[in-house]
Amino acid sequence: MTRVLVVDDSPQILVALRLNLRARGYDVQVTPDGGQALTRAADWHPDLVILDLGLPDLDGVDVIRGLRGWSQVPIIVLSGRTGSKDKVDALDAGADDYVTKPFGVDELLARIRAITRRAPVDDSPPAVQVGHHVVDFASKTVSSREGENVHLTPTEWGILDLLLRNPGKLISQRQLLAEVWGPNHVKETNYLRVYLASLRRKLEDDPSRPRHLITEPGMGYRFEP
Repeated sequence: MTRVLVVDDSPQILVALRLNLRARGYDVQVTPDGGQALTRAADWHPDLVILDLGLPDLDGVDVIRGLRGWSQVPIIVLSGRTGSKDKVDALDAGADDYVTKPFGVDELLARIRAITRRAPVDDSPPAVQVGHHVVDFASKTVSSREGENVHLTPTEWGILDLLLRNPGKLISQRQLLAEVWGPNHVKETNYLRVYLASLRRKLEDDPSRPRHLITEPGMGYRFEP
């Protein structure tokens, strides 16, 4: 089932799109602001994002840039801004399509079908081993080799998910903070130290000498299989 995240500060639009999309077989989540959208996208990994530009906390273009820092999920902008500069800025930031409000539901559905047909297939592995633990992306569970479940908080899962989907790649502190906490927290590097320490206690054989969740001082973090 195709997962669609709708981001708009209009309750009427959220209700209308949720009803229309669910009636056509889509799995839908909605959120009214950009910070929640980035967190929800990191946790849920939608197949498509429908995004308003005029959000109460962040400009939609900043949300697009935040998503593009780690994901190629298709993005359809749904906005009342009709100026050509707004469209150019959104498309340059990484949006795939731009629909101007007011819009017809049939036209939007056609654009959704067109984009999801050409969207790349997610080739992420169904599970990844971290030392003696197995992280299952489908069920969002972590289990030890003895079969015991390891509890992760939503924030811990958001960090781990981003690192594990990019094995060997340096993920900057700024990117992690933007994707998990939102763009307003990109300077709060103390958050990362606290949560990475917790993840290492749960997943590493020797948390003081991690082999898999590696810190690159002053730059970011990487997952080494």
